[in-house]
Amino acid sequence: MNYAHLPWRNLAASMGLAALALVPCAQLAVAADTYPSKRIELVVPWQAGGGADVVARALSAAAAKHLPQPIVVLNKPGATGAVGLGEVVHAKPDGYKLVLSSSELTFLNYMGLAKFTYQDLVPIARLNADPAAVAVRADAPWNTIEQFIADARKPDSNVRVGNAGQGSTWHMASTALAEKTGARFNYIPFAGGAPATLALLGGHIDAVTVSTAEVATYVEAGKLKVLAVMADRRVPGYDNVPTLKERNIDLSIGIWRGISAPKGTPPEVLAVLKTAIAKAVREPIMVQTLEKLHFSTDTYADDVALQAQMVREAAQFRPLASRIVAQQ
Repeated sequence: MNYAHLPWRNLAASMGLAALALVPCAQLAVAADTYPSKRIELVVPWQAGGGADVVARALSAAAAKHLPQPIVVLNKPGATGAVGLGEVVHAKPDGYKLVLSSSELTFLNYMGLAKFTYQDLVPIARLNADPAAVAVRADAPWNTIEQFIADARKPDSNVRVGNAGQGSTWHMASTALAEKTGARFNYIPFAGGAPATLALLGGHIDAVTVSTAEVATYVEAGKLKVLAVMADRRVPGYDNVPTLKERNIDLSIGIWRGISAPKGTPPEVLAVLKTAIAKAVREPIMVQTLEKLHFSTDTYADDVALQAQMVREAAQFRPLASRIVAQQ
């Protein structure tokens, strides 16, 4: 065949364009096959030692068996989680920067603490969920939730209740309790549940509303006591502690902790993470670590279930957040 008549220059250019057109697909395939090729950063928007930090570090240890690269935990607290969450919202969506998300993601924007919403991150999985507990010092004058509420209803009441920061889930929990019962609390914000609990131990505040897990060690040591839990049923390990609903206070509030990625993260990368995390939460090292500290270990949920939960909570918390902002 005689090729002398063909416009070689144009043909070469056309072949070059055709080859370039295949590059994006090839890159996607390579990304899916090689991810992760370097360490994955997991941002925890809270201080070390709190519930979110404990769950994140347990996951990091457990995931080592299911990913070829480590998950490295980075604590970046501030603005009730908005600093760390915001960093990941604006991060490159390549799967190398994730965030330990929590219930706050569904209402920080209503509190005026963030311009982003839960829709600006992609849920990967819920790792666990724990209810709020109303805890006081072991030598406090209250032995029941009724006694505690009765004192907090007095006109001259100055019951100081610590939480994990203005606009945190635990701030929401104590505010909702006050609204339901007519109590008057003096809300004292801290940088997380762990610092609030330490302040309670030191006698600087009168009570905390934090997760059952965050006070478990001190309850076991006889330094704190839990008056009630904000759950639908009694919590394992706190079998003698009533729920608020048992005391005719219709309130159930807790916190979930999950893993989220920046919006736009490739589906192939998300699939790798979903598979690895679903396996990691069943690893003995994670289960035993959480059980030892009284964190729930049977509340894993996939991305679809977590997305549905966030939709519900955004609607649930919006009215309460609006009332808190109006009172400021």
